[in-house]
Amino acid sequence: MARLVIRGGRPLRGEVSISGAKNSALALMVAAALARGETVLHNVPHDRDVMTMADILRELGVKAVFVAPHELHIDGTGLKTDTAPYEAVRQMRASFYVAGLLLARLRRARVPLPGGCQLGSRPVDFHLRGFEALGARVNIEYGYMTAEASRLAGTTIFINRASVGTTINLMLAATLAEGTTVLENAAKEPEIVDLAVLLNSMGARIRGAGTDAIRIDGVDELHPTEHWVIPDRIEAGTYMMAAGITGGDIVLNNVELNHLRTPVGKLMETGLRVEAEAPGRVRAFIDPHVRLRATDVETAPYPGFPTDLQPPFVALLSVADGTSVVRETIFDRFRFVDELRRMGADIRVERDTAIVRGVEKLTGAPVEAMDLRAGAALVLAALAAEGETQISGVELIDRGYEEIEKKLAGVGADIERCEDRDGQGGSNSGIPHQGIWQPTPSG
Repeated sequence: MARLVIRGGRPLRGEVSISGAKNSALALMVAAALARGETVLHNVPHDRDVMTMADILRELGVKAVFVAPHELHIDGTGLKTDTAPYEAVRQMRASFYVAGLLLARLRRARVPLPGGCQLGSRPVDFHLRGFEALGARVNIEYGYMTAEASRLAGTTIFINRASVGTTINLMLAATLAEGTTVLENAAKEPEIVDLAVLLNSMGARIRGAGTDAIRIDGVDELHPTEHWVIPDRIEAGTYMMAAGITGGDIVLNNVELNHLRTPVGKLMETGLRVEAEAPGRVRAFIDPHVRLRATDVETAPYPGFPTDLQPPFVALLSVADGTSVVRETIFDRFRFVDELRRMGADIRVERDTAIVRGVEKLTGAPVEAMDLRAGAALVLAALAAEGETQISGVELIDRGYEEIEKKLAGVGADIERCEDRDGQGGSNSGIPHQGIWQPTPSG
């Protein structure tokens, strides 16, 4: 294991490049395996979740190889195994997307129930009901979901709670089903649109992505293609907040500002200024002599305020002037608040709501990342805190932030990654995975 050691109190200034969207890349990797032949994905983040998904695909017989730092080649020709590896799937929830892949290609799937960040109960019932509606026989036994179908037939499926994961999984399965599938109350996130763009370029017939009704006319087969992953809106929002909480001035490159309209609006209510300087180039800054202002926010499915930005936003509000009210409507994800309290934050949680009374300053302390976005919140708090903060559980942060310590150091943060005694920690860019491109000492 490794720790991040951060000595805070420095305004961040400079430029940072935003990686490709992790949540999009995971779905695109699985979708690319629907085709026989080599699909090239560009702008793929080199983070831990992407590495895990590549491992899972290779276990199924799919070729998944980085030929350059952010260029991933996927070839589904060798897909032959209908059982996904138990331990790897247990590491993250998005791994369950391989169920849609296996049903579409092999008409059978045996996939462990997924794991991931501990955000309360998140059953996969909506996925299973969707597979059954398409004609699969589904069972849960011995920790696995088993599904089998002689044929998949299009139908109309209502998706409860506009689930992103369910929408992705059913899009994957329905693409090679017979007839037409209509997904009602579908998720509208940019990652859904990105998936539809890839699938259509592979020969799929999908309309309505980005709306709450997606129509999928099944095709017999897909062909390989080339695709660029959209920028990571959650990473971009996190670095904007880093500028705000430190009183800094950061230029972010590779940003799609239209994907961040709601969180940017809330950030501007706190006093942070966000300006588009050029296509894909955004400046986030605040007068260092002006204190952040409190505001209220409620998470909601896209285009609302994203739940993944709620923890870092709470960290930012913890030093804002006044009292903020933050309501979380998607997941149970306020466990990180106890760690912020160790740093001097004044936060009270009442069921699904956090009441944040801004303090003049935070102070460094040993804290632990409980999950991916909670870890990002602690990093932001540490950047603003007086003194030194040590953050353990860095492997969780590595799941969704590529080389976070290098990017922050590049804009002036006093941050380093400290290894444990066996020396097995280290930057996520160097995680060893068979068949995966790894950087050489010369770069």
